[in-house]
Amino acid sequence: MDMGRKPGKSRHLSSPRRKNRGENLRLWRERERMTVIKLDRNQGDDSDVEEMDHDSNDSDKSSSNSDSSDGSDYDDSSEMDEEECERLRSEYVEDLVDLERQFTFLREQLYRERFTQVDSKLLEIRSGRAQEYLQPLQQLQENMRIRTEVAAILKQFSLASVNNQIDAEAIAAVQNLQSEQKLLWDTIQDGLEGEIRRLEEDRNNIDVNSALWGSEQPRRTSGSRRKPVSVNGPYIIYMLHESDILEDWTIIKRALTVCKRKTELH
Repeated sequence: MDMGRKPGKSRHLSSPRRKNRGENLRLWRERERMTVIKLDRNQGDDSDVEEMDHDSNDSDKSSSNSDSSDGSDYDDSSEMDEEECERLRSEYVEDLVDLERQFTFLREQLYRERFTQVDSKLLEIRSGRAQEYLQPLQQLQENMRIRTEVAAILKQFSLASVNNQIDAEAIAAVQNLQSEQKLLWDTIQDGLEGEIRRLEEDRNNIDVNSALWGSEQPRRTSGSRRKPVSVNGPYIIYMLHESDILEDWTIIKRALTVCKRKTELH
């Protein structure tokens, strides 16, 4: 709003009435000065005019000594001065009221314009067209984009780390299984090989005993008895038939074959 421009009502101050008021004030002052000069002449003393203006008692005293014609003129001028002062006071009051009215009008107009500006700015902010709103919004969008990219990269690294951990655990589990299987296979193989060696030793002992028993059998029939042949080394003699031992040996061989096939399949 252009505050330098005055509303139309301010023209009232430059109206002819204002000019008349100034002219009347000038005439009133001139009359007062002429009255004081006239009173000085009638009194006949050499007192100062400025002292007569400031001393009201001396003015009253000189006016009482003047003639009747001059007193009547002074009374008329006093009445005119009072009327003029009253009229001027009324005009001043009117001007003051007019100024208050103009001030109220300007204040209301300023309020309406400020309210319109604030309302339009609020509409721009709500519609997303205000510069005070767009710049912070762009900054927030840029921060959001950066944080989104950082979060995506962090997600990729987290997934890669989890996948690597899963793969490492799977490899460790497979290696552990293979080592356990190998250990179990070695244990079973060692046990079976030891059992086979013992069985072979027992069979050899049985074969030796059978050969010795066959060679001594004819002599027993003839009634002669010889001492048993002593065999060096520790031997275990089972109270089993040879057919039972062979059957056990066949079962052990089959078990070893099945176990070996399962290991190769895994």
